[in-house]
Amino acid sequence: MTDVVCIASWNVDLIAHIPAPLARGQTLLAQHFERQPGGKGSNAAIAAARQGAQVGLVARIGAEDFGQMGLDLWACEGIDTRHVVRAQTESNGTALILVYADGDNSIAVYPGAGSGLLASHVQDAQAMIQGAHVVMASCEVPLAASMQAFRLARAQGVTTLLNPAPAMPLPDDIWPLVDVLTPNEGELHALANETNTEHAARQLLARGVGAVVVTRGANGCALYRPDEAPLMVPGHAMQVADTIGAGDTFTGALAAALARGEAWDTALRTANAAAALSTQAHGAVAAMPSHQDVVNWLGSQSQ
Repeated sequence: MTDVVCIASWNVDLIAHIPAPLARGQTLLAQHFERQPGGKGSNAAIAAARQGAQVGLVARIGAEDFGQMGLDLWACEGIDTRHVVRAQTESNGTALILVYADGDNSIAVYPGAGSGLLASHVQDAQAMIQGAHVVMASCEVPLAASMQAFRLARAQGVTTLLNPAPAMPLPDDIWPLVDVLTPNEGELHALANETNTEHAARQLLARGVGAVVVTRGANGCALYRPDEAPLMVPGHAMQVADTIGAGDTFTGALAAALARGEAWDTALRTANAAAALSTQAHGAVAAMPSHQDVVNWLGSQSQ
């Protein structure tokens, strides 16, 4: 049985490490270069799988070796790929990532074949979606595909989770389909056109979202639900290698925890810890922890 289904983006991260952000027209020599697997959907799916969830993908990928790279990776992670469609004449998504000396980063994403993921592809995966505990998506895949997945999920009482990144305007009819929304503070403020975090969260709850989980980096996260006081969960100060994929790790770990039936406070502590541990190595996937890694690390923090 599938625990978590991800309506997934896939791309290859081309990562250059430079001292500081580029000025317009500036060229800098990179100190290091990497080619890593990426895509918010793929990253979150891998994070959920490493947290012990049985994960299935609905995705559209391209040809060439970048596409095979994804299939090989998902096979190694034990992820179900029977609903991954391969477009033999199209390129794969690619992310150009600049990582700075302080661990922060800037990213430009080309979606490639993933932009052709349709509601009909999602419909083909109806049985897997409706048999899951959680269905998650991000804004890196076409909105029609995500909304169709959420409609199918909600029809059978399956929890829906949307990571609204990259930030973009979203239609009002998506909000009642979202059980859990996981923006960072900047994304939340953009969605609500409001700079006060709690006011912004309450706005989206009023539009129909079931719960808003605002990620706050090293400061942890905050949970907002209708008619309840916020739940503030502290984060963890880490010696950061880079922050690539930390938000995706949080989302995937949260989806896995909710699929296990964990209470909110436990699920959020788990997701915070997984995201923190993921910053300890370069790239999105390399440092994503296992569930046992998270359990052991949280245990060590409480001693």
